[in-house]
Amino acid sequence: MPPDLEAIAAALAEARRSRTPIPPVTETSPGFGVASAYAVQEINTRRRLSAGERIVGRKIGLTSPAVQTQLGVNEPDYGMLFDADDVSGAASVSAATLMQPKVEAEIAFVLGKPLDQPNPSLDEVAAAIDYAVAAVEIVDSAIADWRITLADTVADNASGAKFALGSDRRKLSEIDLHLGGMEMCLNGKQVSVGVAAACLGNPLNATRWLAKKMAEVGRPLGAGDIVLSGALGPMCNVVAGNEFTVYVQGFKPLRVAFE
Repeated sequence: MPPDLEAIAAALAEARRSRTPIPPVTETSPGFGVASAYAVQEINTRRRLSAGERIVGRKIGLTSPAVQTQLGVNEPDYGMLFDADDVSGAASVSAATLMQPKVEAEIAFVLGKPLDQPNPSLDEVAAAIDYAVAAVEIVDSAIADWRITLADTVADNASGAKFALGSDRRKLSEIDLHLGGMEMCLNGKQVSVGVAAACLGNPLNATRWLAKKMAEVGRPLGAGDIVLSGALGPMCNVVAGNEFTVYVQGFKPLRVAFE
């Protein structure tokens, strides 16, 4: 019997609502694969849209070759960004609203025009971007103990939870998307370092992959969309009382605190 995708989607939605993680879907539903996982993600995307939320962009996950190797995959994954999950400029984020959160530092792009071609060039990707900002993605998993396979995280909206964008906007010509460095500090102590090239060699490569995939699945990127292009370094666990400061070369520091 094939997996019951509606039931899986409902279980994941309830896990997030109640903040009670569930066992890996791949363990409880034998045969559950990546194609089914994206179908589950789409069911819950439509559920949230029906509830009045808006899609404001996309997130790209698994952009690190090391993480891809760990999960046995050879391409990234994607999830939706919703307006309700934007905590940019917030004084603090309540850790109690999350289950087992982690943070990672990224470069985000905001599109100035649609990027809906089926196979855009890197030049076309760059031309569609209005500006870049430093970003923090707060990832969280509805899967207990983060025991995820690719299918588990995809079904769970690529483990997306919340995100914060810096207010310091830069044109692509003003930043180094290859060797630009990143440092993330927790309460003043360095906990993660990285470089733009850690994101598929260049965050534009990840964005090009996303644009092609979104055109393929019928949710093409439009003007104003936010793209979280992928982690520049290792993610870090979060507890209440943490304050993270992210330094991405070319941008002013971005701070995200948890209470």
